[in-house]
Amino acid sequence: MVTRLPRSADLARFCQKLNRVKTLEDDMMETSFNRCLTTVDLALLGIGAMVGSGLYVLTGTVAKETAGPAIVVSFIIAGIASLLAALCYAEFGAHVPKTGSAYMFTYVSVGEIWAFLIGWNVILEYMIGGAAVARAWSGYLDAIFDHRIKNFTETHVGSWHIPFLAHYPDFLAFGILLVATAFISFGARVSSWLNHVFSAISMGVILFILIMGFVLARPQNWGAAEGGFAPYGVSGIMAGSATCFYAFVGFDVIATCSEEARNPQRAIPRAIAISLSLATGAYILVSMVLTLMVPWHSLNPDSALADAFYQRGYSWAGFIVAAGSICAMNTVLLSNLFSLPRIVYAMAEDGLFFKVFSRVHPRTQVPVVAIVVFGVLMSLLALSLDLEALVQFLSIGTLLAYTFVAASVIILRFQRVKTEEASSASARSEASAPASTESIGATESKEYESFSDKLHLVGKEKSKNRREGGQMKAFFEPYLGFLADFDPGEVVTVAVIILMVSAICLSSILVFGQNQLHLPTWSYALLVLLFSLAFVFSVVLISVHQQQQSTQTFQLPLVPLTPALSIFINVYLMLKLNYMTWIRFSVWLLVGLLVYFGYGIWHSKENLREPTAHSVCARYVVFPSGSLEETVQAVQPSTQPSQGLEEMAGEEEAKR
Repeated sequence: MVTRLPRSADLARFCQKLNRVKTLEDDMMETSFNRCLTTVDLALLGIGAMVGSGLYVLTGTVAKETAGPAIVVSFIIAGIASLLAALCYAEFGAHVPKTGSAYMFTYVSVGEIWAFLIGWNVILEYMIGGAAVARAWSGYLDAIFDHRIKNFTETHVGSWHIPFLAHYPDFLAFGILLVATAFISFGARVSSWLNHVFSAISMGVILFILIMGFVLARPQNWGAAEGGFAPYGVSGIMAGSATCFYAFVGFDVIATCSEEARNPQRAIPRAIAISLSLATGAYILVSMVLTLMVPWHSLNPDSALADAFYQRGYSWAGFIVAAGSICAMNTVLLSNLFSLPRIVYAMAEDGLFFKVFSRVHPRTQVPVVAIVVFGVLMSLLALSLDLEALVQFLSIGTLLAYTFVAASVIILRFQRVKTEEASSASARSEASAPASTESIGATESKEYESFSDKLHLVGKEKSKNRREGGQMKAFFEPYLGFLADFDPGEVVTVAVIILMVSAICLSSILVFGQNQLHLPTWSYALLVLLFSLAFVFSVVLISVHQQQQSTQTFQLPLVPLTPALSIFINVYLMLKLNYMTWIRFSVWLLVGLLVYFGYGIWHSKENLREPTAHSVCARYVVFPSGSLEETVQAVQPSTQPSQGLEEMAGEEEAKR
């Protein structure tokens, strides 16, 4: 028996399945969730996700080992880089007020398989992140009590010496995650209130640190006697910026809450701007007072802030700092447990993940099954696994999501507006101008396979004066007329692919060119120049096309330059990660592809929306005169199509 090879048409249909985009509902404000969150609620959720244990640990580590007092500059650079990604999320969150964050944004603009892989990585990111914070919370609390909890567990339960498992079971981290899961399942209003309490305490402690820190500040700690302001030079500042960038991971929780915001069009951009501004200010000021209180080289990386007060003789302040640290970690835990089930719900609701996770509790209006199941899984991770080796995995998932969201902004901005109103307006304009249609071709009829897809082409001469999103700008047509023959958005899509490839190549040369590849100086400079020109070319090629003119929602400024820079920064930081992170990432992607091809592609709602093939297809003939209602007629395919057209033309003449 000979196996038939797949035809090119079959492969084309399969690729179309993989890249189909999500069809949004007419009323995107309709939801089974409870729209109860205000701008303040969303902003505090974002602050709680960003200002966590990093403020108490990361600042001391980067200041002592990477940048010195110039950590202040590192946080400024990292804040600007994070702003580029945050603005992309703000535009999408306002434009598509649906839960799912990066997964949803990718689904509505790039394609299904890419959206699934983004969602799949974000799920693992939140699970590892929440479990790691729970273990850090447990260790910090245990340190306050002189490690008595750890010693008791190792004595009465035992310790493990197995690869990938923790040294001992962390029952405290397991318990705090179960308690947090219970609170999250009570609904968005309860979760928000609890986050308000912990955020208020955390911000109060930060205010105390700043006031006391500036009172105890010694400007000579930035002087030459202590090594100067930038002891590690410019390279140390940039390396510190790459590390500090991850401190701002967490603002995407605001976009995840779009479906529970009262007025997402206004609340999402404002909450992202407020939370990112306050978080950046907190990191900059705290790192400033930390390096002014004590010399940067004397910091204790594990507990820099508490140790700084201890060195200055204010040991009692260490208890206040410890309380603030625990409250800050609580807010990070809540944001992880709040976001993760909603990503899972969005994927299950679209049919790409198991349907049971799309169930919403009728009273609390939250995806309770997803909350309980993934809350327990996160607790088990914190209980048993050694998460130190997996923590760097968080970075690659986050950066990949940022990259696809930035690309999605470009694609969505340069797409043709696909609305029923536009179609009906086009129909009305054609119906009211029969003379115009006659001028197109008095003796030639137009034949289309699909009326809905080709309706806008009737009266093409008139539509040339009205530029749609993705079309060539009129000013550039005399110079780039050959590009005007493509459908709106096609050239932009190709340009985005060129932009991504050039960003990857340029980043690879910058990261590996001199150290790993040992390229000669001339070839290194030549490759950097070539890929930089390709990157700039793609940005210019996108810029010569018309953007969507609308809008009533927030729009990212300086498109496509802003998202293009965000893509380059994210790709560069991803390539800076070690090879083991990429190996683990590849394994997780393979598991995700098995889930998608085994379940998601068959149960996708977009798969159910696809029309089934029929043995008899309808065609439409649009005659050059009369209104659309009178001249659009269905014709059955025949063996003599030209004869059928002549008969219809005769009937039309008789009717007139």
